[in-house]
Amino acid sequence: MADQIRVLIVDDIPETRDHLTKLLGFETDIEVVGSASSGKEALDLAVKLSPDVVLMDINMPDMDGISATEQLAARAPGAAVVMMSVQGEADYLRRSMLAGAREFLVKPFSSDELTTSIRQVHIREREKLSRMAVVPVRSSTNGASPDNDREPGVIVAFFSPKGGVGRTTVAVNLAVAAATELGKSVVLMDGSFQFGDADLAPELEIGEPESIDTFVINHSSGIRVLLAPPSPEMAELVTTSGVKKVLEALRATNDLVIVDCTSWFNDTTLAILDMADVILTMLSLEITSIKNMRMFLEVADQLGYGPEKIRLVLNRADSTLGIRVADVEHSIGRKVDHTIVSDGRSVVYALNRGVPFFLSNREAQVSQDVLRLATAIVGEARVAPVAAAEGKVAAKKSLFAWR
Repeated sequence: MADQIRVLIVDDIPETRDHLTKLLGFETDIEVVGSASSGKEALDLAVKLSPDVVLMDINMPDMDGISATEQLAARAPGAAVVMMSVQGEADYLRRSMLAGAREFLVKPFSSDELTTSIRQVHIREREKLSRMAVVPVRSSTNGASPDNDREPGVIVAFFSPKGGVGRTTVAVNLAVAAATELGKSVVLMDGSFQFGDADLAPELEIGEPESIDTFVINHSSGIRVLLAPPSPEMAELVTTSGVKKVLEALRATNDLVIVDCTSWFNDTTLAILDMADVILTMLSLEITSIKNMRMFLEVADQLGYGPEKIRLVLNRADSTLGIRVADVEHSIGRKVDHTIVSDGRSVVYALNRGVPFFLSNREAQVSQDVLRLATAIVGEARVAPVAAAEGKVAAKKSLFAWR
């Protein structure tokens, strides 16, 4: 069958090769085209058989799976590798993905896990190749890409030193408002990490940001989304250089890049904040939120983030909790730039339906507040970071001490 997925099995244990062959023999859309007992044999067979997917054991005597995977990229670039190992440590996962593996299975795994991984890897690889194939066509008459002439987009980082203040909800709805009401091309990136898929991390490390579009999902609301990973351990693959490449690539093709950051500091979050043109720092009328915001502003000053880069957003500003907006401003030592009202009914209803409240109840006051925030952000000039290198080194120590 033309649509069958051609699989090469590589494992130094004969019983394992036989078992995997029998398991896959029950699948009508998967064909085992060969098996190899070593990394070197795998390279020769991959060139000869042109498999779509290679099931690669990580520990083999003559050439381990990681070395074989690295060489496969040059000798059989059309083959996607699914790495297999009895070790599930993060270091094995990271090394495998950086070598070019597209999936990582920890032995023993079920038949469903195996077949699902093979199918998903095959689909993603086909989509990536088809997307990359059309890139050369997107050029102007003088050979330059049309995107080279566009103004780089604005990067907006949503950050809060305390969770539970509605950061993600506001980020999503602001993205929708900017796209639907202001006509901007908007991409929303989950900075909690990592990117849309584990495939993205190794590609960024070798400098292939043009394939990022393969991992971005188009949402019916009009925005594009770069999602978080299916498994938390994948965050080990993310580096600050990878984050910067992602943001540069996204801002080159979008008017607005919105990043929903985590509520704690690490190298990757700091890289996002450094690159952001505007940091929307969110807080609420709670003592802990106000205290953490005051501490964050002190750290931001050490990092060289000027007041023009940081915008304070007070969410649920009309809540009757015994704390007034004036009290907040007095405590943190600066004015609140934007306020958003509390509207539990609209927000919870939208969350339960899985629809942004800006779409489900556009006339609500909370939606209008978000639209005003989006309009203000889009209209503001981009501000370049001005922190000195030595100041950042000293500040990082403070950042990691405060969690």
